[in-house]
Amino acid sequence: MSAKTGSKAVVIQGNQACVEGALLAGCSFFAGYPITPATEVAEVMAERMPKVGGVFVQMEDELASINAVVGAAWGGNKAMTATSGPGYSLMQEGIGYAAITETPCVIIDVMRGGPSTGQPTMTSQQDVYQAKYGSHGDYEPIVLVPSSAQEALDMTIRAFNLSEKYLVPVSVLTDEVVGHTRERVVIPDAPEVYNRVAPPAGEPYLPFKGIEALGGVPYRADFGQGYNICVDGQLHDERGMRVGHLIEPSAALVRRVMAKITDNADDIADYELYHTDDAEIIVCAYGSTSRVALRSVLDARKAGIKAGLIKLKTLFPFPDAMIRAVASKASRIIVPECNAGKICNEVQRVVRQDVESMPKLGGAMHIPSEILDAIKRS
Repeated sequence: MSAKTGSKAVVIQGNQACVEGALLAGCSFFAGYPITPATEVAEVMAERMPKVGGVFVQMEDELASINAVVGAAWGGNKAMTATSGPGYSLMQEGIGYAAITETPCVIIDVMRGGPSTGQPTMTSQQDVYQAKYGSHGDYEPIVLVPSSAQEALDMTIRAFNLSEKYLVPVSVLTDEVVGHTRERVVIPDAPEVYNRVAPPAGEPYLPFKGIEALGGVPYRADFGQGYNICVDGQLHDERGMRVGHLIEPSAALVRRVMAKITDNADDIADYELYHTDDAEIIVCAYGSTSRVALRSVLDARKAGIKAGLIKLKTLFPFPDAMIRAVASKASRIIVPECNAGKICNEVQRVVRQDVESMPKLGGAMHIPSEILDAIKRS
C-alpha cells in the first residue's frame, strides 16, 4: 500500500492506466477494434471487464464501436471505446450523434502520426483539431490531455464524471509516448464518482429539456425504466420529436447543447501553472510535450531566465481567460507541440502578442535543449 490511505502503487503503462481509471469510474461496457498504439486498452479491457460483471465486445470496425457505445450508454451503462487517429476519424459521425443526443460516453484516442495510416508506432499530437471539429455541425466537446500514466488514470475517471455530468462525449487524447510509458501509478481505492441524474419520480419527464439547476443539462432516464424516449440524430424538441424543418426549435437545441459546455467552462477547464507569476517568457504545452517543456523551463530558471509554463490538461473548452491573464504579463509566448502548429492558433486567438509556434513532425518528440534554445532566443 502507498502512503495514501486506501490506495496502491503499481508500475503500468498509460494504456493500462486508462483501463484502471475506467473501471474505477464504473465503466461496465467496452466496444472497440484493435489499433496501434491503443491496442493494450482493448486487451486489458477484454481481460478485466468480465471479472467485474461488465461487457467487452470486439467490433468489426470503429464505426460499429462508437455506435455500440452510444447504445450501451442509453441502456444504462457507463461506456467507453479506445482507438487511434484513423479509427478516431471513422468515429466522428457517431461522436456527433452522441453530442446531439446528449449521450455520455468516453473515447480514448492514443494519437499517432498521420495523415491516413501514417505512423502506427510513432507519436504525435495531430488529432487535437479532430477532437474539436471532427464531426459536422455546431457542438462543444470536452477534450482532456494526460501527460503521464498517472494522469491517464486520473483523467479517465474525470472523463467519465464529466460525461455523466454534462451528458456529452468526452475524448481523452493520450499519445504513443503516454500510452506505452511504464510509470509508477497510484490507484485510489474509491475515487469520487459522478452518475447521471435521473428524473424525479412521479413528475412529467422531457428527456431533452435543460434543467437550470443542472447547468442546462437534462435529467437522464435510461431505456427500460418505463419512459417513452425517442433518441434521434435529427434536431429535436424537448420530447425528442424531430424539428429539423423548424428554425427556432432547431436553433434552440443547438444553442443549449453548446451552452451547457461553454457556460460551465470554468468548472471543466483544468491546467497547471509553473513559475508564471513573474515569467517574462511563457511556454504553453500539453500532453507528453509538457513534460519536456517543464524541464526546459526549470533549466531556464537555473540560467536566470524568467520562464514559466502553462500546462494544459483540458484542451476544450479552451481556458481563454486564464491564458489571457497569464500572457498579459509576458513578452513572449512559445507553443511546442507534435503537429504542424494547431493549439498555437488557439493561444493566438486570445492574446495580444504574436505567439511563437514550435512544431515537430515525423513522430519524434521535442528534447529539452530545443525548447530551451527557443526560450533563450531574443
